[in-house]
Amino acid sequence: MAKPKVLFLLSPGWNALGKDSFSHDSYEAVIHGRDDYAPGDITYFSGFRPAPGFLKTLPNLQAVFSLGAGVDAFLVDPEFPRHLPLTRFVNPTLAHEMAQYVTMHVLIAHRGQREFDAAQASCEWKQRMLARASRDTRIGILGLGDIGGSVATSLLPFDFPVSGWSRTRKDIPDVKSYAGEGEMDAFLAASDYLVCVLPLTPATRGILNARLFAKLPKGAVVINVARGGHLIEDDLIAALDSGHLAGAVLDVFQVEPLPVESPIWKHPKITATPHIAGITDPMAARDYVVDCVARAESGKPLPNLIDVGKGY
Repeated sequence: MAKPKVLFLLSPGWNALGKDSFSHDSYEAVIHGRDDYAPGDITYFSGFRPAPGFLKTLPNLQAVFSLGAGVDAFLVDPEFPRHLPLTRFVNPTLAHEMAQYVTMHVLIAHRGQREFDAAQASCEWKQRMLARASRDTRIGILGLGDIGGSVATSLLPFDFPVSGWSRTRKDIPDVKSYAGEGEMDAFLAASDYLVCVLPLTPATRGILNARLFAKLPKGAVVINVARGGHLIEDDLIAALDSGHLAGAVLDVFQVEPLPVESPIWKHPKITATPHIAGITDPMAARDYVVDCVARAESGKPLPNLIDVGKGY
């Protein structure tokens, strides 16, 4: 019996990896752009951001395994075959990296480290107390799924009051749970730092906008590690320039790579990083695909299956 063929679409950061990195005895690995293949021979697809319309050119495709934590890049394709099972990559290491990133930047802002960096550059001995005690600095996590929960619990040891908002009530020890649209305003009012880790869906696209920023406390800091599509960038810059928001940390953007002409690059209140808060480990990704193929071939339920209608 012929092995199923898995077509891999690798990210540019994985260009140094060869077929051996993704091969397994249970399937034949095919690397898009490197290996010749007949579209009708492909059984499964695994990757990040296929071009719109690409997946419908694979007539015998049986399932799609996203190599990222989000699947919005698939669902924005109007021609995505919505009858196919679609899974997302869930990995503890990825969640821990995201939590590390958020914790690092919360502490940098909370401790005023950028001010001390500037003082060092000018050889200035500048001592000052913290602007606000940790116990009085409220962290709000917008989205309390696997990654959001990890972020929330990572911040607790630093004595920050931590809360989270999600569509449904969550039970995470020492993290206050807000749920549903009716509790969103109260959640925002209690967020001196707002961390977005929501999935990108039609309901959440553009959620970080002027209306939302106005509901945050004056001097709040916004951190977006979810998707660039959540943020209206012009609204953020306006809120920063007005003084309502004190700062922002952005790891994701409407257009990636971030265009050189973007004002985000040089804005004094924005820290920008190139979508590196959490990076999928290739070996963990290979193990995930092996598991997905084994389940699909034996008729078992796939892990982390997406509700295509909801987008997560």
